[in-house]
Amino acid sequence: MIQRDVCLSVLLVTAVLHAVTCNKGNKHKPWMEAQYQGIIMENDNTVLLNPPLFALDKDAPLRYAGEICGFRIHGAGTPFEAVVLDRTTGEGLIRAKGPVDCEAQREHTFTIQAHDCGEGPDGSNSKKSHKATVHVRVNDVNEFAPVFGERVFRASVTEGRMYERVLRVQAWDQDCSPQYSQVCFYQILTPNVPFTIDNDGYIKNTQPLQASGERLIRFTVTAYDCGKKRAVEDAEVEIQVKPTCKPSWRGWNKRIEYVPGSGSLALFPTIHLETCEEPIWSIQATVEIQTSHIAKGCDRDNYSEKSLRKLCGAAPGDVELLPPSSPTFNWTHSLPIQDTQDSSPVFWFNGSQSVEVPPGRLPAGGGAADHLTLSFWLKHAGGSGGKSGKEEEVLLCNTVQNDGSFSHYTLAVHGCRISFLYWSLLDSSHPVKFLWKLEQVCDVEWHHYALSLEFPTVSLYVDGVTYDPALMHDNGALTSPKRQGRMMIGGCWTGSTVGRFLRGYVSGLSLRLGTVDSREVIDCLYACKEGLQYTDFDSLGKGMKVHVNPAQSQLTLEGDDAPSFSRALQHVEYLNSLQFPTPGVRPLKLQTTVRCLTNEGCLTIPDLDGYLVVLQPDAPQVQLAGSPRSAHPVSDFQGPLGVPIFPDLRITCTVSHNVSPNKLERAPRSDVQSPDGIECALERCEIGIMGEDLNPEYESLSLDVSSAWQRGLETENSSRSLQITGVQNVAVYEDILRSVSYRTAARASLYARKFHVSCSEMNGRYISNQLYTEVDVLHGIHAISPNHLQSAQQFVHNMHQAPAELSGHALVSANRSSVFPGVAMVIIVVCIGFLALIVTLGLSRIHNMRQRGSEGAEIEAANQRDPFWEDSAMTITVNPMESLQSRGLVPAQKSSVSEKEEPIEESP
Repeated sequence: MIQRDVCLSVLLVTAVLHAVTCNKGNKHKPWMEAQYQGIIMENDNTVLLNPPLFALDKDAPLRYAGEICGFRIHGAGTPFEAVVLDRTTGEGLIRAKGPVDCEAQREHTFTIQAHDCGEGPDGSNSKKSHKATVHVRVNDVNEFAPVFGERVFRASVTEGRMYERVLRVQAWDQDCSPQYSQVCFYQILTPNVPFTIDNDGYIKNTQPLQASGERLIRFTVTAYDCGKKRAVEDAEVEIQVKPTCKPSWRGWNKRIEYVPGSGSLALFPTIHLETCEEPIWSIQATVEIQTSHIAKGCDRDNYSEKSLRKLCGAAPGDVELLPPSSPTFNWTHSLPIQDTQDSSPVFWFNGSQSVEVPPGRLPAGGGAADHLTLSFWLKHAGGSGGKSGKEEEVLLCNTVQNDGSFSHYTLAVHGCRISFLYWSLLDSSHPVKFLWKLEQVCDVEWHHYALSLEFPTVSLYVDGVTYDPALMHDNGALTSPKRQGRMMIGGCWTGSTVGRFLRGYVSGLSLRLGTVDSREVIDCLYACKEGLQYTDFDSLGKGMKVHVNPAQSQLTLEGDDAPSFSRALQHVEYLNSLQFPTPGVRPLKLQTTVRCLTNEGCLTIPDLDGYLVVLQPDAPQVQLAGSPRSAHPVSDFQGPLGVPIFPDLRITCTVSHNVSPNKLERAPRSDVQSPDGIECALERCEIGIMGEDLNPEYESLSLDVSSAWQRGLETENSSRSLQITGVQNVAVYEDILRSVSYRTAARASLYARKFHVSCSEMNGRYISNQLYTEVDVLHGIHAISPNHLQSAQQFVHNMHQAPAELSGHALVSANRSSVFPGVAMVIIVVCIGFLALIVTLGLSRIHNMRQRGSEGAEIEAANQRDPFWEDSAMTITVNPMESLQSRGLVPAQKSSVSEKEEPIEESP
């Protein structure tokens, strides 16, 4: 019994110990790496992991507890599974559940967890490891071939050209890896074609192609990926060879003619840009007309400088410092003059000469003040022709004597600088120097300068543009000039000598004290009357820009569309508003710059060089007409008004310009307007005296000076002529000239005086004819009524033709009804005898004239101008008996017959 109990106790203890031993058998969790990197091929199902998949358990080598029963993958839709290869070692394997596609998804990420076998075969009390991250990359397999984007690639080339890139063919591969998805090279399959292809698919020609040969070249190309798999379908390439196309402007004329007075003229009415179908990003074209060879740079008003200043509204009081040489203005006689059709003479200063202006020709007040204006045209030649001038060159130098003091100013150029030195008081103040640095000073071209001093302000206008000076105080560093009033042009005195000479051309130099010119006046003096313009802004294309420089010599167009650009260029115009422009050639140039999307193969448009020809304008015909002779009583000559010289003067002006189609035609007035509707204007008329000069003691020419001044005209009277100057229309000059009268003092000897008159316009460019007239005196001759004159003329013509010497003179006749027939017969016989004698005397006079030696030509010319030999319609009465008495051929009692007949004529 005791033995049985012992056995039962032993069994119980053994069961308890066994139970305790079983609970302690699965103490640890499995362990594995925290992260795995895997690779799987598209055509395989096993994932190659790094590191290899192993799970360890510290309970090993106990059965079940130390063994790995499986791996579990976490992640919805994961196309992989894990299997245990060896439960004892814990080795596992990840494999794909099905085929994997790199193109569908190239990488996969998921987690994996291992678990042991538990404490027994039933897997009870199984433990799990931590979760490890697995990254699996699907490696591509070259399963796809390259495919071309187009079946046929087309391009065109111009014959004779070599292209770096004609076109590009391109293929794609659907593989996902860089190795198999890239096209590594292309190949031309067609042999013997003049093209090559590079690895990027760019095709270029290996030789210039000719359109005369094969116009369309076809060949086949293929592509290979980096796995050397060839494209499934090859591509075709077609390249068209076009005839040579040169990008250029087309449809323009090299020579363009401009008819004066025709208004504006389109320079390129049919021009268009040929781009040879090349893509263009932007276009810029510059049209330039060259007029530097015309006078002072372009066509300006041809009036004299003085007249032009009046037309522009300049303040009065200008003094011309470089006038044309004349007995009155003789200080410019030593200066060379350049021939020009411009409005004022052009003087050349050669760098070694200067002129001094007489003090009497300077403005009132001495010629210097705190307010003055200097205006001039200058073409500076520099020390040796431009910028290289190293010495200062003086244009104008003036020392002025004021009330007990002296002031001084100097205008000079130095290289590309122009300076104005002003010294208000030589004794007390310091000089102030204003300096401008300008390219215009040294570019050897004409420029207009206007310097206005309103001390301490100085303004300089160059070609109508204002420039600010740099102010410099010399602080007495300069040597004070002599205390002597002198003005010099082209140089300045230094001590007792003159130096710092100017080298260049100067024209229109004038000085005015007081009021300075306005900006509008300066612009008017400088303004060109010819140039480029653009007026059709309404049809200007979108994005187009137009710019014209102030001188209207350059016009720039900008745009981005070739057709719109061509239409805009067709509306660029030339206009010369002068009625009588300077004829000749104006060179034209058109420069074009084209920008493309890329600089490779961008177009180059050749420059166009042409010329515009301004045709010779038809000269205006200014004709003066009036009576060639008039006679007046002595009392009229000695009266307060004198006798008019040209009482019936008539001026006609005709111009044969064609009327522009866009102008309204109208019937012209020949005395005022030309046929094209432009008003004729005169600038100068001069009345000259033939024979001896006027004796100022008892002879004079006069006119209404106040009326002339109110109309903007100036007069200059001398013993030889009367000059009227100023721009005015024909009607004004007619009125002024008709008012000119000749007067003599009482008890002066009276005899016939001959005068001539002529007019001109455009600064003497067009001159009228010379009109001659003679003013005679009636010495005791009485005028008869028109009825009696007609009876006398009929009587003479019925009896006998009057001799040439009496042609144009009316004989005094009595009323035939109041005398006896016998007396009438005696008178008739006597008159016939007288007429015969006068004829004889006339023939003798002609014979004697021809025999005279040195005086023959003069007498013959006088006879040609003498209206007594031709005009038979004059109303001047001359007593033929008086003519015979003066020659001593008829006794005095004979001549008294006519005097006694005069009361008979007046009897009823």
